[in-house]
Amino acid sequence: MAATATESTAPQSWASTLWRRQLDDYPSTGPRYMYLAITVLATITLYYESYVGGSVSTILLPALGMTFTFYLTALAFGNLLGAFGALFAGLADRVGRTNLVVFGLLFTGIFTAFVIPQATSKWPFIIETFVVGIVEGICLVATPALIRDFSPQNSRGSAMGFWTTGPVVGSLVVAIVGSNTIPTVIPSLHFWTHEYKICGIVGLIVFVIAFLGLRELSPRLRDQLMVTMRDRVLVEAKAKGIDIQSALAHPWRQMLKADVVISSVAVGVMLLIYYTLVGFGVIYLSVIFSETTKNANGLFDWAWGANVIAVILVGYVSDKLKVRKPFMVVGALLSGAAIVVFLLQIGHHPGYYALALMMAAIEFFLGVAYTPWLASFSETLEARNPALIATGLAIYGWVVRVIVFATFLLAPVIISSVNPLVSYGGQVATYATQYKGELAFAATHPAIVATAEKIPPAVLATAAKDKVQLANAVKFAPELKVIQANPALFTKLAGYPAGKIPAALQAQAVKAAGGGAAGAAILGTIAANQAAITGVIAVAPQLAKVAPYATQLTTIAPYSAQLTALSKVPPAALAYLKAHGTAEATASKHADSQWRTWYWICVGCLLFFVACVPLLKGRWRTRDARRDEQEHEALVEAELAKLNA
Repeated sequence: MAATATESTAPQSWASTLWRRQLDDYPSTGPRYMYLAITVLATITLYYESYVGGSVSTILLPALGMTFTFYLTALAFGNLLGAFGALFAGLADRVGRTNLVVFGLLFTGIFTAFVIPQATSKWPFIIETFVVGIVEGICLVATPALIRDFSPQNSRGSAMGFWTTGPVVGSLVVAIVGSNTIPTVIPSLHFWTHEYKICGIVGLIVFVIAFLGLRELSPRLRDQLMVTMRDRVLVEAKAKGIDIQSALAHPWRQMLKADVVISSVAVGVMLLIYYTLVGFGVIYLSVIFSETTKNANGLFDWAWGANVIAVILVGYVSDKLKVRKPFMVVGALLSGAAIVVFLLQIGHHPGYYALALMMAAIEFFLGVAYTPWLASFSETLEARNPALIATGLAIYGWVVRVIVFATFLLAPVIISSVNPLVSYGGQVATYATQYKGELAFAATHPAIVATAEKIPPAVLATAAKDKVQLANAVKFAPELKVIQANPALFTKLAGYPAGKIPAALQAQAVKAAGGGAAGAAILGTIAANQAAITGVIAVAPQLAKVAPYATQLTTIAPYSAQLTALSKVPPAALAYLKAHGTAEATASKHADSQWRTWYWICVGCLLFFVACVPLLKGRWRTRDARRDEQEHEALVEAELAKLNA
């Protein structure tokens, strides 16, 4: 027996509607706009929580010991789990939408503010974000279903435009909060938790708003097609006899159709550029254009701001012109053209505002394509079965998240340079800047450095400490040789003051020094430089250890200042540069071409999206759409006339 609606009984108290949130009558304009506004606010918050990690990715990864490859793989599996959360949200056709959203906000707010910031290593962080991702996957199917329920087709573009601001404004909030709360010089790697705590508190505030104010249509109202607000009376009348069980029978069989599935795939790949910028746009700007984390977030203020303007504006215009498809095609093609301009900057040094304008153009035209697509997709689902909107949106949510899953697995393969640049590039750059002169000397004088490295540190220390004596040992080598050959004789000589040495002893000394004038000259040199020669003799044992390295020491002597500076570079810094410097340099060499390849793939995805536009419901020309609307209004008038007869 078909289930039928009952007449509305006495009005419920406001408190009781906190638990039973279904409306038995279609709301008037004021309450309807309020429900739409709360739904959009909830969507913005959920995307803010989903994307907040991107604003601090450059410090989050090293803080938790994650490589870029690990991070992307985790994002990929997070999206895969979110995909199955989206499928579960198909139950919203049977159990309703509102409580999924309200209590999803509570759960994600608590996790984002209090649980995730406690993570001190990668695995707890990843597992906790997986849990949040599943809940968000459920909620983010229920919210567009609510938008559809409260918006007839002739204003669907505007309504979906405002809903589309959810992911975009979520991204914009991430960028604005990041650019205003992340300092230019990061105080510590643990600072990433600061952004998560702010985000979670915002989520809990929005939960309170949704808990108090959000409602939904009863199944008998939402399971019908409304083209204009004039259909309201007819919808409410028909609701009294709707067979809910029949309408909801075999939901997947009814909605797994080519126009639904292929269109979902098309928009999923179209959004590759969006997920690229959300997931690792900050990393890209830091690696390719050397922007700071703060400035990179500031650039996204422009991109997401332009997208917000586009999705709202194009939703309104497409409603007025009553066509969607031309906007999809033009938006996708112009966004692709903007990406081409953007990728051609790789390897160059565009200014901050040039980058901002290019990113704004990409996102503006992407919004021009996406909002009409979403409105047209919801109309395509309604053409299949208006009672199974959430099921159709669940298919869309699942497909998109599976595409993101595949994308994040593919990205490290194509952009392999990112892993060493993100994992080691920052520290390598820090050391390279801090010890620029020393490293430059080592790079330009490898033979000198290699020679110095072969000399034991103790020998180098002695040579530095006793460099005067070492020089005197060379200068007075003949004199020292005579003294070392006749130690007893020179001990006797030292016992007499200058000019008082007996003639016989003096003659003996001249003979020992080589005799004749030469011997006398040596003795004269010894007498004139007695202090210097005594200084050499005093450190003779130490100088004996230096002697085997005399040639090497002579070779490096002109570079003593540079070698001394190089010796003061911490061994840990040199070891780090030795371990990762080559990988970082190789990655830097290939980064430009790899990113170009990735962005060309994004352009190809936009062209595929354009090719799939004809699958969707909707007209290409305004006059055809107006004729359809007039025919529908005539049918509504006829139906109402029958009901009133």
